[in-house]
Amino acid sequence: MVLNYIWIAFFLIAFIIAVIKLVFYGDVQVFTDIMNSTYETARTGFEISLGLTGVLSLWLGIMKIGERGGMIELFSRAVAPLFSRLFPDIPKNHPAYGSMLMNLSANMLGLDNAATPFGLKAMQELQEINLKKDRASNPMIMFLVLNASGLTLIPVTIMVYRAQMGAANPADVFIPIMIATFFATLVGLIAVCLRQRINIFCKEILGFILGMGGIIAGTVIVFKSMPQEQVNIVSSLIANIILLTIIVLFIIKAMHRKINVFESFIDGAKEGFKTAVSIIPYLIAILVGIGVFRASGAMEFLMEGMRNLVGLTGVDARWVDGLPTAIMKPLSGSGARGMMIDAMKTFGADSFAGRLSSILQGATDTTFYIVAVYYGAVNIKNSRYTVQYALLADLAGVIAAIFVAYLFFS
Repeated sequence: MVLNYIWIAFFLIAFIIAVIKLVFYGDVQVFTDIMNSTYETARTGFEISLGLTGVLSLWLGIMKIGERGGMIELFSRAVAPLFSRLFPDIPKNHPAYGSMLMNLSANMLGLDNAATPFGLKAMQELQEINLKKDRASNPMIMFLVLNASGLTLIPVTIMVYRAQMGAANPADVFIPIMIATFFATLVGLIAVCLRQRINIFCKEILGFILGMGGIIAGTVIVFKSMPQEQVNIVSSLIANIILLTIIVLFIIKAMHRKINVFESFIDGAKEGFKTAVSIIPYLIAILVGIGVFRASGAMEFLMEGMRNLVGLTGVDARWVDGLPTAIMKPLSGSGARGMMIDAMKTFGADSFAGRLSSILQGATDTTFYIVAVYYGAVNIKNSRYTVQYALLADLAGVIAAIFVAYLFFS
């Protein structure tokens, strides 16, 4: 229902602004721009889906090997103590545990292309035990909020973009991003636990929170001891080594069980192709709504209003220059990336706005994209409170990002 209202709001706001521009400012181009954006974003949505087809086929093929070989079952058992607390409605040692673990791990390593297939596989497995097939279950909501919080240990892509834009030290945002994304995940996790009446003080959940804090602190110490130019290379290498090792372990375990590895891969790849096709309508719908909102100039109006409002308070308004990235991130990953690059071009990669935009880009994930794609893949119509709580995690990430930006770079 929330997505329904948001989608309608995108179009109504865009139409009202377009009428104002035409009547009061004589802008005869605005309606053309809005309609052109619908065609462009619809095409973009289809192209993204086509791009996902190959990736989904690859990784769901690998997942099928892991499933038949027994590795997913081993992963499920490994995380069962924690996940049984976070997802009490999922049966013990269910395959969804392994898929969710793979998804969250890929996200933490900055491997978006691998994370999506694992996440979609997890959603399909969660849907199998969902009693109301058109309504998001509690485990689905917890899983998607954790996804939307965007917990990242190694923000490889952002560091690469900063290097391309001429930053003196591309990895100088590495620690601030880790801090901001950790707070986003922490707020999202606690909020959903409270809503679903999950005890956050049990040793498993409390241990996870403290453990993740320790991992982040350890990663910060290790990377701070390295020369800045090595951070990108080492972080990317570690992520890819882990991923390739997992693939090889899947194959070896399947061979040990005398499973036909190639046939298993083909069966999984077929599922990936079907999943990619089922996503197309949902993805196009959300992207068209976002495109209309942007093309109407609503984003520019919003930003100008924020800048004027902050200016009236006398508070330092430099952080407002990073807000386009923050506002766009829940709507569109590519749009937020464009906003980040634009901020670095306009103000400089090493400016406060350039660094803040980079931190904001890494602090959260694309909430509406995730909700549309993941729920669309399993035909969930009622997302319940998923969007609200995911946006709460996003807001926590944004606030933390602004705070650490001032702490590190003011």
